[in-house]
Amino acid sequence: MNVAATFEDLIQEAYRLNLYKKLISQLNKDFLLANIDLDFHEDVLPTSLKLLLHETVYKLIQEKFTEYLNLLYIIDVSESQVKALNGEDILKLSEDVTLLILKREWQKVWFRHQYS
Repeated sequence: MNVAATFEDLIQEAYRLNLYKKLISQLNKDFLLANIDLDFHEDVLPTSLKLLLHETVYKLIQEKFTEYLNLLYIIDVSESQVKALNGEDILKLSEDVTLLILKREWQKVWFRHQYS
């Protein structure tokens, strides 16, 4: 499995394998498990997905840090990868965490597709 380096690469791969809707479904499932009010329509445009997800992560870091940590735990984002990020600029941090979330969710979808 090639782990996408950028948001655009990840989305292109999801579309290429016809797994974009499953990626959205996985995001919705994990956000629901984390009790975070964010539900993407399965036809959401990738740019809107990125914007809404980034905005939500930013707000969680700023206002609901415990829920943010819980979300990362439920999605199973690597703690070492999060710790390696520069936390001085919260906007940049939330953007980087958004990509980590999408990468992890993509891994789940891809593995389920490959081995089911």
